[in-house]
Amino acid sequence: MLLQELVEYSYRLPSRPVLYNETPVRYIIELDREGKLLNAEPTATSDPANARTKRGQRYLMPQITRSVGVKPLLLADNAEYTLGLARPESKSERVTACHQAYMDILQRCAAYTDDPLVKAAYAFLSGDPVAQLSLGEDFDRSALVTLRVDGTFLTELKSVQDFWAEENDPAAKMKAVGGHANIMQCLICGRVRPVLDRLQGKIKGIPGGQMAGTSIISANAPAFESYGLEASLIAPTCASCGEGFTKAANALIAGEASHITLGNAVFIFWTREEVGFNFRSFMSDPKPEQVQALIASVRSGKQPPEVEAMEYYAAALSASGGRTVIRDYIDTTVGSVQRQLISWFSRQAIVGEDGRSPQPLGLFALAVSTVRESKDLAPTVPRAMLRAAMAGTPLPMGLVYEAVRRNRAEQKVTRQRAALIKLVLISRGLLEEDTMVGLNSGNKTPAYLCGRLLAVLERAQDLAIPGIKAGIVDRFYGTASSAPASVFGRLMRGVQDHLSKLERDNRGAYMALQKRLEEIQAGLEGFPRTLTLEDQGLFALGYYHQRADDRAQAIAGSERRKTAQAEQTSFAETGDDDDNASTTS
Repeated sequence: MLLQELVEYSYRLPSRPVLYNETPVRYIIELDREGKLLNAEPTATSDPANARTKRGQRYLMPQITRSVGVKPLLLADNAEYTLGLARPESKSERVTACHQAYMDILQRCAAYTDDPLVKAAYAFLSGDPVAQLSLGEDFDRSALVTLRVDGTFLTELKSVQDFWAEENDPAAKMKAVGGHANIMQCLICGRVRPVLDRLQGKIKGIPGGQMAGTSIISANAPAFESYGLEASLIAPTCASCGEGFTKAANALIAGEASHITLGNAVFIFWTREEVGFNFRSFMSDPKPEQVQALIASVRSGKQPPEVEAMEYYAAALSASGGRTVIRDYIDTTVGSVQRQLISWFSRQAIVGEDGRSPQPLGLFALAVSTVRESKDLAPTVPRAMLRAAMAGTPLPMGLVYEAVRRNRAEQKVTRQRAALIKLVLISRGLLEEDTMVGLNSGNKTPAYLCGRLLAVLERAQDLAIPGIKAGIVDRFYGTASSAPASVFGRLMRGVQDHLSKLERDNRGAYMALQKRLEEIQAGLEGFPRTLTLEDQGLFALGYYHQRADDRAQAIAGSERRKTAQAEQTSFAETGDDDDNASTTS
């Protein structure tokens, strides 16, 4: 279960105080041990040039989920709560209530801790602090404000941390006069204990979610409620487990090697124990040598059994307002993931646009090839790709449709889209494994041959009319790739003028093109009236392969001519030296 595995992962993370999170603090009020100001102007910590600290330096501070109700954050809240300073849009009655709630919890903290530094802070805030402070016109009343007394952040005091934990412990309600707590079986640990009415922490960093974060368990409408349970009680969770899976999710999203953000979703992945396997590097920017090393490691059978059998987990998360949406969850092993990765890279392998050796493609490159801009990418696309790469599940034919549609819109077939089409068709058993890396002259599928034919016709036009701006592909790719019979007759008649010109001006090119045309037409009994989605994918592969092969041959021919010319020049220079030597003697 996802939440249980996240709680397990949280045990591996560095310990931190209960219900503390790293958050930007913009202003620090400096006091001495007596509670007197050391500096009338609060210390400003923001750095606009740094995206991480533009709202202030980040510190571990008390944090808890709050909605529309009044709920102060101990010693780390905005100016409304801390100083009673209203923002322009705030109502004075609410600001008064917020500040009073802040002072009430600080008073309880001072009594609980009996710490002179906390008492000094309470004394200062009780004595009209705004009149003593020098706050400029640019003072941000929505930013977090904290206090440092005699050089010490009060939030770092162990007694303050203990108070905050007890203040928010559901069991503490049972001890309070007239208080209550819901006693239920925790969904995560299985223990019968006080559970949370609402989760106390939020997950941050999910694209499209609220800035304050999103909750992974939440019900705010009758449609989501059941058995009379509301809010977070629909999935009962104790405070310890709730903080554990929230802490783990935030750490994974923040970790460079444990997440990928793509479109409107974030993907997190982790192992039960650290084994040094970095899945993200294979998905983000795979290197040929990295893939080859993986293949060699797995196929050699020398990988340690503990690595092979280590549990591996992944989840796809997106946001809907203030809620976390779990799009997918994968439970597998490191060994299985590694074997699936080998298959993933083998299936996508395709020659470069100039016919050079295949290079592995990352998840982002494949996914965004199907849309005009990355923001248009639906969460289902990278999710399907991630599951295919990790678990070997077939990719949906909808990806072929998206790739074909972009081909038609752009009048070209890119390496990324050709690789994606090949990947989808092989994953669904529509193409054989380890095929179609480059030009496949043995493939007599009409759709594939039609794609090759269009590439040859384009090549003939380019050689006959160099620099043409609107060629046959710009004008006819969409129709040719979906209804070949309606356009290829016209294209075949039009190419005769180009061939006649080449026969006169460039007989070598003419002979090569004529040979390719004859080879392709020999496999065609006629042009199909329409092509299915699968056939349109094969058409794109045929077109891409033929163009890549033509370019590879052109490059090879150019290199041969350069070599021959260099040899001739060298021979001529050597001959001149011999003649000079003979004349001298």
